[in-house]
Amino acid sequence: MDKYEIVRRIETFASPETAEKWDCSGWLVETGLLSVKKIMLALTVTEDIYNQAKISGSDMIISHHPLFNVPIKFKDIDIYCAHTNMDLADGGTTDTLIEKLKLMGLPIKKYENSEGFVRYIETDITQDNLLRILSRISKNLRYVNLSNHKIFKKLAFCAGSGSEFIEESFLNGADGYITGDLKFHTALESPIPIFDVGHYESEIQVLDVFKNLINNDAEIVFAREESPFKVFMV
Repeated sequence: MDKYEIVRRIETFASPETAEKWDCSGWLVETGLLSVKKIMLALTVTEDIYNQAKISGSDMIISHHPLFNVPIKFKDIDIYCAHTNMDLADGGTTDTLIEKLKLMGLPIKKYENSEGFVRYIETDITQDNLLRILSRISKNLRYVNLSNHKIFKKLAFCAGSGSEFIEESFLNGADGYITGDLKFHTALESPIPIFDVGHYESEIQVLDVFKNLINNDAEIVFAREESPFKVFMV
């Protein structure tokens, strides 16, 4: 499969022109190889992921997270990423999180696909049931509910690190917010309950988007990766 055809499909789905200016979406490493037979999909390219790709015989790595500094060691394999442009795309990162939760039983009365990073659904769910569903995708689930809100009618979502959109979500009528990477003072000052499912857990579903875009035109290998955070069990 022509690697540039694969990238064309990704960029048609998630235009690189929509990526944030600070972002490094696109080619991270571009070798002279044109045809690829095996592609490794990963959320984040680490040395371990690179080694997995080499051992598996992969010709290319496609990831969601970019590398802002590419180690020299990595420069013998094609690496491409789609980051904030995939977050903004219709059917992209946050949409895959919502779809996963829907399959887990999250009731959705209406789905609002906004033009920004945040997505909204109208629902009718108690906090206990919401926590039960969220815990099925994240063993690292934590939440803050200073207002002791019990029933949620409109939930906002932003996969990954979405703390900067809490106020926007509140102003748009959300009475609950699902994201990752919540910090202490952000939680303390939030006007609405926030459910932190973890950065990794909220984004890992997006690899299926890449898989579907490749459409069996190359062999797919999913990297063995997990959240770096561990839960201590007494």
